[in-house]
Amino acid sequence: MRDPYEILGLKRDADEAAIKAAYRKLAKRHHPDLHPGDAKAAERFQELNNANDLLSDSERRARFDRGEIDAEGHEVPPRGSFYRDFRGAPGGDRYSGERYAAGGSGGGDTAGFTEDDIAEFFARQFAARHGGGNFRAPGADLNYALTLGFLEAANGTSRRVLLPDGRALDVKIPPGIEDGHTIRLKGQGRPGIGGGPPGDALIEVAVAPHPFFHRVGDDVIIDLPVTLTEAVLGASVSVPTIKGNVKLTIPPGSGDGTRLRLRGRGIREGHQFVELKVAVPPGEEPALAAFLRGWTPAHPFNPRAGMEEP
Repeated sequence: MRDPYEILGLKRDADEAAIKAAYRKLAKRHHPDLHPGDAKAAERFQELNNANDLLSDSERRARFDRGEIDAEGHEVPPRGSFYRDFRGAPGGDRYSGERYAAGGSGGGDTAGFTEDDIAEFFARQFAARHGGGNFRAPGADLNYALTLGFLEAANGTSRRVLLPDGRALDVKIPPGIEDGHTIRLKGQGRPGIGGGPPGDALIEVAVAPHPFFHRVGDDVIIDLPVTLTEAVLGASVSVPTIKGNVKLTIPPGSGDGTRLRLRGRGIREGHQFVELKVAVPPGEEPALAAFLRGWTPAHPFNPRAGMEEP
């Protein structure tokens, strides 16, 4: 895996807001919904997710910056022993895995310690120095960014997410979730210290743009190209909605920009609005050109009225 800063186009001193903004911008651009069948785009999207997972977790980012883990989050063998350095520092206590487990003393190896073990050890040291061993503290929250396709966000879905600590969670996404919304999963963060409550998992949702749907509140807007014949004479055409195609009746004499409503076809209780875009044939149409040269409208009008220069 490449350097996560390079993947997100960031400098190493980028703050949390810059990381979030860079990820959201790139994730929306490379979301698989916008590149169907493109394996490279899917690979790029996964690479962005992995980079964001590491840099959005302040603890893992700090460890990466110190060279303790690599870009994939794997441990890098230390040059020396952190525990021996601590033990030899002023005021440091001699301890080992056996001492920590049993509360006893003595030397030995510290292999097998986890980050939670270390946190618990220092919590006990703090409690012992401040009048007792009943020190409790809540666990830290875990932050995760999840990018959804437009239709997934509109209709709701379930997604399995891999949290920064390696756990997989199945997350239910409610219909109509908006870009930037945060889902809080109670008790799914890091474990508490000294029996304290666990933290939460905070999943921030980004919604990728759709090729032709866009959202305004709970309404969905779509531009629908129609032929000149369909606009002038009227027609019944198939129109995509967020839940599948439906038939739409175009009234005769509909002009470019005419807006039609599909009631209840939006998000939740919203509607879908269809704006007609009259498309002119791409090639030459001699018969149409000859007709228009000899045609006089029954109701002449100026479509540029009001746009004259003062």
